Amino acid sequence: MDVVIYARVSTGKQVENDLSIPDQLRQLREWCKAQHHHLVSEYVEAGATATDDRRPVFQQMIGDASLSPPPFEAIVVHSLSRFFRDALEFGLYERKLKTSGVKVISITQQTGDDPSGEMARKLFSLFDEYQSKENAKHTLRAMKENARQGYWNGSRAPFGYRVVDVDVTGRRGKQKRRLEVDPVDAEIVRKIYDLYLYGRSGRSMGMKNIAGHLNDQGITIRGRPWRIQKIDQILSDHVYVGEFYFNRIECRARKQKAVSEWIKVEVPSIVDQRTFDRIAARRHARQPGQIPGQRLASPALLVGLMKCGNCGAGMTQATGKSGRYRYYKCTTRMNKGVNRCTGRNLSRETTEQIVLTTLADKVFTPTRVEIMLRELRKRQRAARGTEDARLQELTRELKEVDAGIARLYEAVEKGLLPLDTTLQERSQKLQARRQAVLSAQAGLRNKWDVSANQLTTAHIAKFTRALKERLLDAESGFGKAYLNLLVDEVRLDGNELHIKGSYGALARAVTLSRQGKLGEVPSFVPEWRPHGDSNPGTHRERVVKRFSVDIRIQHNYL
Repeated sequence: MDVVIYARVSTGKQVENDLSIPDQLRQLREWCKAQHHHLVSEYVEAGATATDDRRPVFQQMIGDASLSPPPFEAIVVHSLSRFFRDALEFGLYERKLKTSGVKVISITQQTGDDPSGEMARKLFSLFDEYQSKENAKHTLRAMKENARQGYWNGSRAPFGYRVVDVDVTGRRGKQKRRLEVDPVDAEIVRKIYDLYLYGRSGRSMGMKNIAGHLNDQGITIRGRPWRIQKIDQILSDHVYVGEFYFNRIECRARKQKAVSEWIKVEVPSIVDQRTFDRIAARRHARQPGQIPGQRLASPALLVGLMKCGNCGAGMTQATGKSGRYRYYKCTTRMNKGVNRCTGRNLSRETTEQIVLTTLADKVFTPTRVEIMLRELRKRQRAARGTEDARLQELTRELKEVDAGIARLYEAVEKGLLPLDTTLQERSQKLQARRQAVLSAQAGLRNKWDVSANQLTTAHIAKFTRALKERLLDAESGFGKAYLNLLVDEVRLDGNELHIKGSYGALARAVTLSRQGKLGEVPSFVPEWRPHGDSNPGTHRERVVKRFSVDIRIQHNYL
Protein backbone atom coordinates (compact mmCIF):
# COMPACT_ATOMS: atom_id res chain seq x y z
CA MET A 1 0.00 0.00 0.00
CA ASP A 2 1.29 3.48 -0.85
CA VAL A 3 1.42 5.57 2.32
CA VAL A 4 2.77 8.86 3.67
CA ILE A 5 3.82 9.65 7.22
CA TYR A 6 2.93 12.75 9.23
CA ALA A 7 5.08 13.77 12.22
CA ARG A 8 4.29 16.75 14.46
CA VAL A 9 5.21 18.33 17.78
CA SER A 10 3.62 21.37 19.44
CA THR A 11 6.92 23.09 20.29
CA GLY A 12 10.54 22.85 19.34
CA LYS A 13 11.34 21.64 22.85
CA GLN A 14 9.00 18.67 23.13
CA VAL A 15 9.40 17.09 26.53
CA GLU A 16 8.33 13.54 25.76
CA ASN A 17 11.29 11.88 24.03
CA ASP A 18 9.14 9.32 22.25
CA LEU A 19 7.22 12.15 20.58
CA SER A 20 10.22 14.10 19.31
CA ILE A 21 10.39 14.53 15.54
CA PRO A 22 13.41 12.21 14.99
CA ASP A 23 11.93 9.43 17.11
CA GLN A 24 8.52 9.71 15.44
CA LEU A 25 10.11 9.45 12.01
CA ARG A 26 12.24 6.44 13.05
CA GLN A 27 9.27 4.52 14.44
CA LEU A 28 7.03 5.40 11.49
CA ARG A 29 9.63 4.34 8.92
CA GLU A 30 10.30 1.04 10.71
CA TRP A 31 6.56 0.31 10.97
CA CYS A 32 6.00 0.97 7.24
CA LYS A 33 8.94 -1.29 6.40
CA ALA A 34 7.68 -4.07 8.66
CA GLN A 35 4.19 -3.84 7.15
CA HIS A 36 5.66 -3.86 3.61
CA HIS A 37 4.09 -0.48 2.78
CA HIS A 38 5.61 1.75 0.13
CA LEU A 39 6.57 5.11 1.68
CA VAL A 40 5.67 7.81 -0.86
CA SER A 41 6.44 10.97 1.12
CA GLU A 42 7.01 12.45 4.58
CA TYR A 43 5.20 15.47 6.02
CA VAL A 44 6.99 16.99 9.02
CA GLU A 45 5.55 19.88 11.06
CA ALA A 46 7.39 21.25 14.10
CA GLY A 47 5.96 23.85 16.46
CA ALA A 48 2.30 23.52 15.42
CA THR A 49 -0.64 22.74 17.68
CA ALA A 50 -3.16 20.07 16.72
CA THR A 51 -6.12 21.88 18.28
CA ASP A 52 -6.85 23.61 14.96
CA ASP A 53 -6.06 23.19 11.26
CA ARG A 54 -3.90 26.31 10.84
CA ARG A 55 -0.92 24.14 9.88
CA PRO A 56 0.69 24.71 6.44
CA VAL A 57 2.22 21.22 6.11
CA PHE A 58 -1.01 19.58 7.31
CA GLN A 59 -3.06 21.53 4.77
CA GLN A 60 -0.60 20.60 2.01
CA MET A 61 -1.00 16.93 2.93
CA ILE A 62 -4.81 17.17 2.89
CA GLY A 63 -4.65 18.93 -0.45
CA ASP A 64 -2.44 16.20 -1.91
CA ALA A 65 -4.82 13.53 -0.57
CA SER A 66 -7.72 15.27 -2.33
CA LEU A 67 -6.16 14.90 -5.78
CA SER A 68 -7.82 12.58 -8.25
CA PRO A 69 -6.55 9.95 -8.10
CA PRO A 70 -4.84 10.42 -4.71
CA PRO A 71 -1.05 9.71 -4.75
CA PHE A 72 -1.32 7.58 -1.57
CA GLU A 73 -3.85 5.38 0.22
CA ALA A 74 -3.13 6.10 3.89
CA ILE A 75 -1.64 8.67 6.27
CA VAL A 76 0.41 7.02 8.99
CA VAL A 77 0.89 8.82 12.34
CA HIS A 78 2.48 7.85 15.65
CA SER A 79 -0.76 8.46 17.56
CA LEU A 80 -4.08 9.99 16.59
CA SER A 81 -3.21 13.06 18.69
CA ARG A 82 -0.47 13.88 16.15
CA PHE A 83 -3.22 14.23 13.52
CA PHE A 84 -5.78 16.21 15.59
CA ARG A 85 -6.58 17.00 19.23
CA ASP A 86 -10.13 18.14 18.51
CA ALA A 87 -12.71 15.34 18.25
CA LEU A 88 -15.07 17.24 15.95
CA GLU A 89 -12.32 18.41 13.57
CA PHE A 90 -10.78 14.93 13.60
CA GLY A 91 -14.08 13.42 12.48
CA LEU A 92 -14.59 16.02 9.74
CA TYR A 93 -11.13 15.55 8.24
CA GLU A 94 -11.30 11.76 8.54
CA ARG A 95 -14.61 11.80 6.62
CA LYS A 96 -13.12 14.11 3.98
CA LEU A 97 -10.17 11.75 3.49
CA LYS A 98 -12.46 8.73 3.25
CA THR A 99 -14.29 10.28 0.30
CA SER A 100 -10.92 10.31 -1.49
CA GLY A 101 -10.15 6.74 -0.43
CA VAL A 102 -7.44 7.70 2.10
CA LYS A 103 -7.27 6.26 5.65
CA VAL A 104 -5.64 7.57 8.85
CA ILE A 105 -3.57 4.87 10.61
CA SER A 106 -1.98 5.15 14.07
CA ILE A 107 0.91 2.75 14.79
CA THR A 108 0.24 2.92 18.57
CA GLN A 109 -3.58 3.01 18.51
CA GLN A 110 -4.48 0.51 15.81
CA THR A 111 -8.17 -0.02 15.15
CA GLY A 112 -10.23 -1.86 12.58
CA ASP A 113 -12.50 -0.48 9.90
CA ASP A 114 -15.65 -1.99 11.47
CA PRO A 115 -18.07 -0.04 13.74
CA SER A 116 -16.14 -1.01 16.90
CA GLY A 117 -12.93 0.35 15.37
CA GLU A 118 -14.69 3.58 14.41
CA MET A 119 -16.02 3.96 17.97
CA ALA A 120 -12.53 3.32 19.37
CA ARG A 121 -11.03 6.06 17.19
CA LYS A 122 -13.70 8.50 18.39
CA LEU A 123 -12.93 7.61 22.01
CA PHE A 124 -9.20 8.07 21.43
CA SER A 125 -9.91 11.44 19.83
CA LEU A 126 -12.13 12.54 22.74
CA PHE A 127 -9.44 11.57 25.28
CA ASP A 128 -6.81 13.44 23.24
CA GLU A 129 -9.00 16.58 23.21
CA TYR A 130 -9.62 16.30 26.96
CA GLN A 131 -5.91 15.86 27.68
CA SER A 132 -5.07 18.86 25.48
CA LYS A 133 -7.57 21.09 27.33
CA GLU A 134 -6.32 19.90 30.73
CA ASN A 135 -2.73 20.63 29.75
CA ALA A 136 -3.75 24.07 28.47
CA LYS A 137 -5.63 24.81 31.71
CA HIS A 138 -2.68 23.93 33.93
CA THR A 139 -0.22 25.75 31.68
CA LEU A 140 -2.34 28.92 31.71
CA ARG A 141 -2.69 28.74 35.50
CA ALA A 142 1.12 28.60 35.84
CA MET A 143 1.59 31.43 33.36
CA LYS A 144 -0.95 33.63 35.18
CA GLU A 145 0.89 33.13 38.47
CA ASN A 146 4.15 33.90 36.70
CA ALA A 147 2.61 37.16 35.42
CA ARG A 148 1.32 38.08 38.91
CA GLN A 149 4.90 37.84 40.14
CA GLY A 150 5.98 40.30 37.45
CA TYR A 151 7.71 37.86 35.09
CA TRP A 152 7.43 37.73 31.30
CA ASN A 153 5.55 34.86 29.64
CA GLY A 154 5.85 35.86 26.00
CA SER A 155 8.55 34.99 23.55
CA ARG A 156 9.16 38.29 21.75
CA ALA A 157 9.24 41.56 23.64
CA PRO A 158 7.26 44.62 22.46
CA PHE A 159 9.32 47.00 20.35
CA GLY A 160 11.40 49.19 22.67
CA TYR A 161 12.00 46.36 25.16
CA ARG A 162 14.09 43.21 25.43
CA VAL A 163 13.71 40.03 27.45
CA VAL A 164 16.39 39.26 30.06
CA ASP A 165 16.90 36.26 32.35
CA VAL A 166 16.74 36.79 36.11
CA ASP A 167 18.32 34.76 38.89
CA VAL A 168 15.10 32.93 39.68
CA THR A 169 14.43 29.35 38.61
CA GLY A 170 10.95 28.35 37.57
CA ARG A 171 9.35 25.04 36.64
CA ARG A 172 11.54 22.36 35.10
CA GLY A 173 14.66 24.31 35.97
CA LYS A 174 14.06 27.14 33.51
CA GLN A 175 15.13 30.66 34.42
CA LYS A 176 12.39 33.25 34.72
CA ARG A 177 12.51 36.38 32.59
CA ARG A 178 11.55 40.05 32.78
CA LEU A 179 11.22 42.93 30.37
CA GLU A 180 13.76 45.73 30.38
CA VAL A 181 14.03 48.83 28.21
CA ASP A 182 16.15 48.47 25.08
CA PRO A 183 18.04 51.81 24.96
CA VAL A 184 18.28 51.96 21.16
CA ASP A 185 14.72 50.96 20.29
CA ALA A 186 13.30 53.03 23.16
CA GLU A 187 14.77 56.17 21.62
CA ILE A 188 12.90 55.37 18.39
CA VAL A 189 9.65 55.00 20.40
CA ARG A 190 10.22 58.39 22.05
CA LYS A 191 11.00 59.90 18.65
CA ILE A 192 7.67 58.63 17.30
CA TYR A 193 5.83 60.19 20.24
CA ASP A 194 7.66 63.50 19.76
CA LEU A 195 6.97 63.61 16.02
CA TYR A 196 3.25 62.93 16.53
CA LEU A 197 2.96 65.45 19.34
CA TYR A 198 5.18 68.30 18.13
CA GLY A 199 5.60 67.63 14.41
CA ARG A 200 8.83 68.28 12.54
CA SER A 201 10.20 71.66 11.52
CA GLY A 202 6.98 73.26 12.71
CA ARG A 203 4.75 70.99 10.59
CA SER A 204 2.20 68.58 11.98
CA MET A 205 2.85 64.89 11.22
CA GLY A 206 0.37 62.03 11.06
CA MET A 207 1.13 58.32 11.27
CA LYS A 208 1.72 58.00 7.53
CA ASN A 209 4.15 60.93 7.57
CA ILE A 210 6.01 59.49 10.56
CA ALA A 211 6.34 56.05 8.95
CA GLY A 212 7.65 57.63 5.75
CA HIS A 213 10.09 59.85 7.64
CA LEU A 214 11.54 56.93 9.62
CA ASN A 215 11.89 54.81 6.47
CA ASP A 216 13.61 57.69 4.66
CA GLN A 217 16.05 57.97 7.56
CA GLY A 218 16.87 54.26 7.32
CA ILE A 219 15.27 53.57 10.72
CA THR A 220 13.55 50.17 10.71
CA ILE A 221 11.45 48.16 13.13
CA ARG A 222 13.62 45.11 13.69
CA GLY A 223 14.85 45.11 10.13
CA ARG A 224 11.48 45.79 8.49
CA PRO A 225 10.08 49.07 7.12
CA TRP A 226 7.59 51.02 9.19
CA ARG A 227 3.90 50.89 8.36
CA ILE A 228 0.98 53.02 9.58
CA GLN A 229 -0.38 50.11 11.63
CA LYS A 230 2.89 49.77 13.58
CA ILE A 231 3.01 53.50 14.33
CA ASP A 232 -0.61 53.36 15.54
CA GLN A 233 0.18 50.33 17.72
CA ILE A 234 3.12 52.08 19.39
CA LEU A 235 1.12 55.27 20.00
CA SER A 236 -1.76 53.35 21.61
CA ASP A 237 -0.04 50.57 23.58
CA HIS A 238 -0.15 51.10 27.37
CA VAL A 239 3.02 49.05 27.78
CA TYR A 240 5.01 52.21 27.05
CA VAL A 241 3.71 53.82 30.26
CA GLY A 242 4.55 50.70 32.26
CA GLU A 243 1.23 48.84 32.00
CA PHE A 244 1.24 45.42 30.35
CA TYR A 245 -1.78 43.13 30.70
CA PHE A 246 -1.42 39.36 30.39
CA ASN A 247 -4.38 37.09 29.55
CA ARG A 248 -6.31 39.75 27.65
CA ILE A 249 -7.05 37.79 24.47
CA GLU A 250 -8.71 34.42 23.93
CA CYS A 251 -6.27 33.05 21.35
CA ARG A 252 -8.52 30.57 19.57
CA ALA A 253 -11.60 32.80 19.49
CA ARG A 254 -9.52 35.91 18.72
CA LYS A 255 -11.60 38.02 21.10
CA GLN A 256 -10.93 40.03 24.22
CA LYS A 257 -11.54 38.43 27.61
CA ALA A 258 -13.40 40.04 30.49
CA VAL A 259 -11.41 42.79 32.22
CA SER A 260 -11.62 40.83 35.48
CA GLU A 261 -9.41 38.12 33.92
CA TRP A 262 -6.61 40.50 32.91
CA ILE A 263 -3.41 40.38 34.93
CA LYS A 264 -1.38 43.56 35.16
CA VAL A 265 2.39 43.15 34.89
CA GLU A 266 4.53 46.09 35.96
CA VAL A 267 7.19 46.91 33.35
CA PRO A 268 9.56 49.88 33.07
CA SER A 269 8.01 52.83 31.23
CA ILE A 270 9.43 54.55 28.14
CA VAL A 271 7.13 57.59 28.03
CA ASP A 272 5.38 59.41 30.89
CA GLN A 273 1.64 59.23 31.49
CA ARG A 274 1.02 62.88 30.62
CA THR A 275 2.63 62.47 27.19
CA PHE A 276 0.64 59.27 26.57
CA ASP A 277 -2.62 61.02 27.51
CA ARG A 278 -1.86 63.94 25.18
CA ILE A 279 -1.17 61.48 22.37
CA ALA A 280 -4.46 59.68 23.09
CA ALA A 281 -6.36 62.98 23.00
CA ARG A 282 -4.78 63.94 19.67
CA ARG A 283 -5.46 60.51 18.14
CA HIS A 284 -9.09 60.79 19.22
CA ALA A 285 -9.37 64.32 17.85
CA ARG A 286 -7.97 63.24 14.49
CA GLN A 287 -10.50 60.49 13.97
CA PRO A 288 -12.78 61.13 10.96
CA GLY A 289 -15.79 61.53 13.22
CA GLN A 290 -14.10 64.31 15.18
CA ILE A 291 -12.51 66.44 12.46
CA PRO A 292 -12.76 66.22 8.67
CA GLY A 293 -9.81 64.26 7.30
CA GLN A 294 -9.29 66.72 4.45
CA ARG A 295 -8.72 69.49 7.01
CA LEU A 296 -5.54 67.76 8.12
CA ALA A 297 -4.38 66.36 4.79
CA SER A 298 -5.03 69.21 2.36
CA PRO A 299 -2.28 71.81 1.82
CA ALA A 300 -5.00 74.47 1.41
CA LEU A 301 -5.51 76.36 4.67
CA LEU A 302 -9.30 76.65 4.52
CA VAL A 303 -10.27 73.19 3.25
CA GLY A 304 -12.51 71.65 5.91
CA LEU A 305 -13.32 75.10 7.33
CA MET A 306 -14.81 76.99 4.39
CA LYS A 307 -18.51 76.49 3.61
CA CYS A 308 -20.61 77.67 0.73
CA GLY A 309 -23.25 80.13 1.97
CA ASN A 310 -25.49 79.31 -0.99
CA CYS A 311 -25.96 75.53 -0.41
CA GLY A 312 -24.07 74.83 2.83
CA ALA A 313 -21.62 72.34 1.26
CA GLY A 314 -17.90 72.42 1.93
CA MET A 315 -15.56 74.27 -0.40
CA THR A 316 -12.47 72.48 -1.64
CA GLN A 317 -9.48 73.37 -3.79
CA ALA A 318 -9.85 73.36 -7.58
CA THR A 319 -7.36 74.34 -10.28
CA GLY A 320 -7.54 75.99 -13.67
CA LYS A 321 -5.26 76.60 -16.65
CA SER A 322 -3.28 73.37 -16.04
CA GLY A 323 -2.74 74.20 -12.38
CA ARG A 324 -1.67 77.83 -12.87
CA TYR A 325 -4.67 79.09 -10.90
CA ARG A 326 -6.04 77.65 -7.64
CA TYR A 327 -9.53 78.29 -6.33
CA TYR A 328 -11.86 77.45 -3.49
CA LYS A 329 -14.92 75.92 -5.16
CA CYS A 330 -18.21 74.58 -3.79
CA THR A 331 -18.21 70.78 -3.85
CA THR A 332 -21.89 70.72 -4.89
CA ARG A 333 -21.12 72.87 -7.90
CA MET A 334 -18.03 70.83 -8.68
CA ASN A 335 -19.73 67.42 -8.44
CA LYS A 336 -23.31 68.17 -9.55
CA GLY A 337 -23.00 71.17 -11.82
CA VAL A 338 -23.81 74.88 -11.81
CA ASN A 339 -27.55 74.19 -11.88
CA ARG A 340 -27.40 72.79 -8.33
CA CYS A 341 -25.38 75.66 -6.84
CA THR A 342 -24.48 79.09 -8.17
CA GLY A 343 -21.91 79.84 -5.48
CA ARG A 344 -18.86 81.74 -6.72
CA ASN A 345 -15.23 80.59 -6.83
CA LEU A 346 -12.60 82.34 -4.71
CA SER A 347 -8.92 82.69 -5.39
CA ARG A 348 -7.13 80.47 -2.89
CA GLU A 349 -4.11 82.72 -2.28
CA THR A 350 -6.11 85.93 -1.98
CA THR A 351 -8.77 84.40 0.25
CA GLU A 352 -6.24 82.86 2.61
CA GLN A 353 -4.34 86.15 2.84
CA ILE A 354 -7.54 88.10 3.60
CA VAL A 355 -8.65 85.61 6.31
CA LEU A 356 -5.27 85.40 8.03
CA THR A 357 -4.61 89.15 7.90
CA THR A 358 -8.07 89.97 9.21
CA LEU A 359 -7.74 87.53 12.09
CA ALA A 360 -4.29 88.82 12.97
CA ASP A 361 -5.08 92.54 12.65
CA LYS A 362 -8.74 92.79 13.68
CA VAL A 363 -9.73 89.75 15.74
CA PHE A 364 -6.73 88.54 17.72
CA THR A 365 -5.74 91.94 19.04
CA PRO A 366 -5.10 92.53 22.76
CA THR A 367 -8.28 94.57 23.18
CA ARG A 368 -10.56 92.12 21.31
CA VAL A 369 -9.04 89.05 22.98
CA GLU A 370 -9.44 90.57 26.45
CA ILE A 371 -13.11 91.34 25.71
CA MET A 372 -13.72 87.78 24.47
CA LEU A 373 -12.03 86.25 27.51
CA ARG A 374 -14.07 88.48 29.81
CA GLU A 375 -17.20 87.11 28.13
CA LEU A 376 -15.87 83.58 28.58
CA ARG A 377 -15.42 84.19 32.31
CA LYS A 378 -19.07 85.18 32.56
CA ARG A 379 -20.12 82.01 30.75
CA GLN A 380 -17.94 79.89 33.01
CA ARG A 381 -19.35 81.36 36.20
CA ALA A 382 -22.90 80.85 34.94
CA ALA A 383 -22.28 77.19 34.02
CA ARG A 384 -20.07 76.26 36.99
CA GLY A 385 -22.93 75.46 39.35
CA THR A 386 -24.54 73.05 36.90
CA GLU A 387 -21.22 71.37 36.12
CA ASP A 388 -20.35 70.98 39.82
CA ALA A 389 -23.70 69.30 40.43
CA ARG A 390 -23.06 66.96 37.51
CA LEU A 391 -19.59 66.15 38.89
CA GLN A 392 -21.06 65.26 42.28
CA GLU A 393 -23.63 63.06 40.57
CA LEU A 394 -20.90 61.24 38.64
CA THR A 395 -18.86 60.78 41.84
CA ARG A 396 -21.84 59.10 43.53
CA GLU A 397 -22.40 56.91 40.48
CA LEU A 398 -18.74 55.87 40.48
CA LYS A 399 -18.98 54.80 44.12
CA GLU A 400 -22.07 52.72 43.33
CA VAL A 401 -20.36 51.02 40.37
CA ASP A 402 -17.22 50.29 42.43
CA ALA A 403 -19.38 48.86 45.19
CA GLY A 404 -21.20 46.66 42.67
CA ILE A 405 -17.92 45.34 41.28
CA ALA A 406 -16.63 44.65 44.80
CA ARG A 407 -19.82 42.75 45.74
CA LEU A 408 -19.58 40.70 42.54
CA TYR A 409 -15.98 39.68 43.22
CA GLU A 410 -16.77 38.93 46.86
CA ALA A 411 -19.64 36.64 45.86
CA VAL A 412 -17.34 34.73 43.49
CA GLU A 413 -14.59 34.40 46.13
CA LYS A 414 -17.08 33.03 48.67
CA GLY A 415 -18.47 30.55 46.15
CA LEU A 416 -21.94 32.14 46.14
CA LEU A 417 -21.83 32.74 42.37
CA PRO A 418 -20.32 30.54 39.63
CA LEU A 419 -17.74 32.14 37.33
CA ASP A 420 -19.82 31.58 34.18
CA THR A 421 -20.54 33.54 31.01
CA THR A 422 -23.40 35.50 32.59
CA LEU A 423 -21.17 36.70 35.42
CA GLN A 424 -18.42 37.70 32.98
CA GLU A 425 -20.89 39.73 30.91
CA ARG A 426 -22.14 41.47 34.04
CA SER A 427 -18.56 42.24 35.07
CA GLN A 428 -17.79 43.64 31.62
CA LYS A 429 -20.85 45.92 31.74
CA LEU A 430 -19.85 47.26 35.16
CA GLN A 431 -16.27 47.86 34.03
CA ALA A 432 -17.47 49.60 30.86
CA ARG A 433 -19.80 51.82 32.89
CA ARG A 434 -16.95 52.64 35.28
CA GLN A 435 -14.75 53.77 32.38
CA ALA A 436 -17.58 55.89 31.00
CA VAL A 437 -18.05 57.64 34.36
CA LEU A 438 -14.30 58.23 34.72
CA SER A 439 -14.19 59.72 31.22
CA ALA A 440 -17.11 62.00 32.00
CA GLN A 441 -15.42 63.14 35.23
CA ALA A 442 -12.17 63.82 33.40
CA GLY A 443 -14.04 65.82 30.79
CA LEU A 444 -15.70 68.01 33.40
CA ARG A 445 -12.43 68.63 35.25
CA ASN A 446 -10.50 69.34 32.05
CA LYS A 447 -13.12 71.89 31.10
CA TRP A 448 -11.87 74.10 33.92
CA ASP A 449 -8.16 73.46 33.35
CA VAL A 450 -7.99 76.60 31.19
CA SER A 451 -8.86 79.39 33.57
CA ALA A 452 -9.47 82.72 31.87
CA ASN A 453 -9.11 84.38 35.31
CA GLN A 454 -5.37 83.57 35.34
CA LEU A 455 -4.67 85.28 32.00
CA THR A 456 -3.28 88.78 32.61
CA THR A 457 -3.11 91.69 30.20
CA ALA A 458 0.62 91.07 29.75
CA HIS A 459 0.01 87.41 28.84
CA ILE A 460 -2.68 88.39 26.34
CA ALA A 461 -0.48 91.02 24.70
CA LYS A 462 2.41 88.56 24.39
CA PHE A 463 0.07 85.94 22.96
CA THR A 464 -1.41 88.22 20.28
CA ARG A 465 2.06 89.29 19.09
CA ALA A 466 3.26 85.69 18.82
CA LEU A 467 0.02 84.48 17.24
CA LYS A 468 0.20 87.15 14.54
CA GLU A 469 3.66 85.90 13.60
CA ARG A 470 2.40 82.31 13.51
CA LEU A 471 -0.64 83.09 11.38
CA LEU A 472 1.28 85.09 8.80
CA ASP A 473 4.18 82.63 8.57
CA ALA A 474 3.52 80.78 5.32
CA GLU A 475 6.48 78.41 5.60
CA SER A 476 6.29 76.78 9.04
CA GLY A 477 2.73 75.42 8.85
CA PHE A 478 1.73 77.08 12.14
CA GLY A 479 -0.83 79.24 10.34
CA LYS A 480 -2.88 76.21 9.29
CA ALA A 481 -2.47 74.54 12.70
CA TYR A 482 -3.68 77.56 14.70
CA LEU A 483 -6.39 78.31 12.18
CA ASN A 484 -7.81 74.83 12.78
CA LEU A 485 -7.51 75.29 16.53
CA LEU A 486 -9.20 78.69 16.73
CA VAL A 487 -11.63 78.81 13.80
CA ASP A 488 -14.71 76.62 13.48
CA GLU A 489 -16.04 77.85 10.16
CA VAL A 490 -15.42 80.27 7.30
CA ARG A 491 -18.64 80.77 5.30
CA LEU A 492 -18.95 82.54 1.96
CA ASP A 493 -22.31 84.30 1.81
CA GLY A 494 -22.81 86.44 -1.26
CA ASN A 495 -20.17 89.11 -1.07
CA GLU A 496 -19.06 88.47 2.49
CA LEU A 497 -16.93 85.97 4.41
CA HIS A 498 -18.19 85.11 7.91
CA ILE A 499 -15.61 83.67 10.33
CA LYS A 500 -16.65 81.92 13.55
CA GLY A 501 -14.55 80.44 16.36
CA SER A 502 -14.67 79.31 19.99
CA TYR A 503 -13.82 81.47 23.01
CA GLY A 504 -12.72 78.33 24.86
CA ALA A 505 -10.24 77.39 22.12
CA LEU A 506 -8.90 80.93 22.24
CA ALA A 507 -8.38 80.66 26.02
CA ARG A 508 -6.49 77.37 25.55
CA ALA A 509 -4.27 78.98 22.92
CA VAL A 510 -3.46 81.86 25.30
CA THR A 511 -2.62 79.29 27.97
CA LEU A 512 -0.20 77.60 25.56
CA SER A 513 1.52 80.94 25.19
CA ARG A 514 1.69 81.37 28.96
CA GLN A 515 3.27 77.93 29.30
CA GLY A 516 5.83 78.71 26.59
CA LYS A 517 4.29 76.14 24.21
CA LEU A 518 3.06 78.39 21.42
CA GLY A 519 5.87 76.97 19.29
CA GLU A 520 4.27 73.54 19.38
CA VAL A 521 1.91 72.35 16.68
CA PRO A 522 -1.42 72.62 18.53
CA SER A 523 -3.88 69.79 18.94
CA PHE A 524 -7.34 69.79 17.39
CA VAL A 525 -9.08 68.48 20.53
CA PRO A 526 -12.76 69.47 20.29
CA GLU A 527 -14.92 70.89 23.07
CA TRP A 528 -15.96 68.25 25.58
CA ARG A 529 -19.62 67.29 25.21
CA PRO A 530 -21.08 65.69 28.38
CA HIS A 531 -23.90 63.83 26.62
CA GLY A 532 -22.02 62.67 23.51
CA ASP A 533 -23.88 65.12 21.28
CA SER A 534 -23.49 64.06 17.66
CA ASN A 535 -23.70 67.71 16.61
CA PRO A 536 -20.75 69.42 18.34
CA GLY A 537 -21.40 72.79 16.74
CA THR A 538 -24.93 73.06 18.12
CA HIS A 539 -23.94 72.10 21.65
CA ARG A 540 -20.88 74.34 21.62
CA GLU A 541 -23.07 77.31 20.70
CA ARG A 542 -24.98 76.77 23.93
CA VAL A 543 -21.99 76.15 26.22
CA VAL A 544 -19.12 78.28 24.88
CA LYS A 545 -19.89 81.50 23.05
CA ARG A 546 -18.24 81.96 19.66
CA PHE A 547 -16.43 84.95 18.32
CA SER A 548 -17.61 86.12 14.90
CA VAL A 549 -16.24 88.50 12.29
CA ASP A 550 -17.58 89.50 8.86
CA ILE A 551 -15.38 90.51 5.92
CA ARG A 552 -16.84 92.28 2.88
CA ILE A 553 -15.02 91.35 -0.32
CA GLN A 554 -14.90 93.02 -3.70
CA HIS A 555 -16.60 91.46 -6.73
CA ASN A 556 -13.48 91.77 -8.80
CA TYR A 557 -10.84 90.58 -6.40
CA LEU A 558 -10.48 87.17 -8.12
